Amino acid sequence: MDLSLSSLLFIVLLLVTLTNVPIASAFTGTYGVNYGRIADNIPSPESVVTLMKAAKIKNTRIYDADHEVLKAFKGSGIEIIIGLGNEFLKDIGTSQDRAMDWVKNNVEPFVPGTRIRGIAVGNEVLGGADQELWQVLLPAVKNIHTALDLLHLADDVEVSSPHSAGVFASSFPPSAGAFKETLVPYMKPLLEFFSQIKSPFYINTYPFLAYISDPEHIDINYAIFKKNPGIEDAKTKLHYDNMFEAQIDATYAALEKAGFEKMEVIVSETGWASKGDANEAGATVSNARTYNLNLRKRLLKKKGTPYRPKMVVKAYVFAMFNENLKPGPTSERNFGLFKADGSISYDIGFTGLVPSSATSLFSFKGIGLIYAACTTALVLLITS
Repeated sequence: MDLSLSSLLFIVLLLVTLTNVPIASAFTGTYGVNYGRIADNIPSPESVVTLMKAAKIKNTRIYDADHEVLKAFKGSGIEIIIGLGNEFLKDIGTSQDRAMDWVKNNVEPFVPGTRIRGIAVGNEVLGGADQELWQVLLPAVKNIHTALDLLHLADDVEVSSPHSAGVFASSFPPSAGAFKETLVPYMKPLLEFFSQIKSPFYINTYPFLAYISDPEHIDINYAIFKKNPGIEDAKTKLHYDNMFEAQIDATYAALEKAGFEKMEVIVSETGWASKGDANEAGATVSNARTYNLNLRKRLLKKKGTPYRPKMVVKAYVFAMFNENLKPGPTSERNFGLFKADGSISYDIGFTGLVPSSATSLFSFKGIGLIYAACTTALVLLITS
């Protein structure tokens, strides 16, 4: 067979492209994973990048600005939101110079090689136990944004602050979603600033936590995206067949009541524990797999919620690994999609760094076999 060089190159490119089809655009724009590191036995940052790239995970969040992590992500193409911890808020909220120093040390040296997409200023501050932090959150957010602006980074690096469900006075039914009155004096100015700089509202949404708080009255199937009768919101006449979407729409309802109906909601954390204490109903490997697999399928559809059908849902799963040093109940140490050794905790289509008893739907071995077949086919074409 007489094949030109250009024809051979086309065949090579076509075959390589086809090997990537199953997961090429699976998560872009809708799916991310939180990379927590409260552990002493998890893989190196470089290995984590390998894991994320193999899974085509395009978005991640970390809870600090660790330089070794930021170096490891250089050139990976993965977009990362870094965290400015609650312990820094008082200093940065009262000093523009400290904010500038923080950005110069933790952002400027790493961009654009490392795609730092945003800075999460504090974590679950409003509604938290330390009320002094409520007062300094907005000044800290403003000072960080000003620093980014002065360094000409504000167009590329978003400023945000994720919230817990503790900011709500009510969230059921979804149309009843509303912020606590005690938080409104702090929440509303924060939302006004985020609206000005076009930042979304980040919420940590956990059907798992809602379920374990009242397993007798909440249908487990409703919590983990399995077939169930669902609920109807009497006010909006909208039907919900899963708690995840209901919680997001409760957030939209609260924002609307506060005067910010156009603000986008992004889920900064959601997940399901694969192991828990005796009083943590539903914390099983089976339920964790079901929740995360169905969540992934849901996000792949790139659609909105019943109340905001045109606003595509985006979410960061918690978390990349089981973190053995996290305090609290057993569930806190068992949210990982991956075990500490880099193997998968359960199969939702990802590949681990090492073999696992939970067989993956797509493996490096499979990729190797495809490439081997491609190579053989090319040799036959060239020599025939």
